[in-house]
Amino acid sequence: MSENRSIGIILTCFAQSFHCRHGKAYLVEKVVNVTLGEKEERMMITGMHTVVDIFCVFCGSIIGWKYEAAHEKTQEYKEGKFIIERCKVLGPDGSLYLPPAPEADVAADVAADDAADDE
Repeated sequence: MSENRSIGIILTCFAQSFHCRHGKAYLVEKVVNVTLGEKEERMMITGMHTVVDIFCVFCGSIIGWKYEAAHEKTQEYKEGKFIIERCKVLGPDGSLYLPPAPEADVAADVAADDAADDE
């Protein structure tokens, strides 16, 4: 992911033991700064699911998918939740691709404005 912006994942992880085609993944309740793709039926290790891919609004990369429906009763807990591919939001060593918190930028702007007022 070359874009240096946060996709704003709300990490209310239900499970960290999920895997996808690129490695580890997280099952989360909510994400922001994503767009949804078209619904499709997809066969997964745990059975058939209706899913939509989710894309980063900044760079357009697929970062995971949303479970719309599970076709097996044991998988219904996934419905309405998102899978985020770890490698799409974290580096291979677990370091963040994401920039520092926006508050740091605001503090720097305020300090610059204060310095300009002192001149």
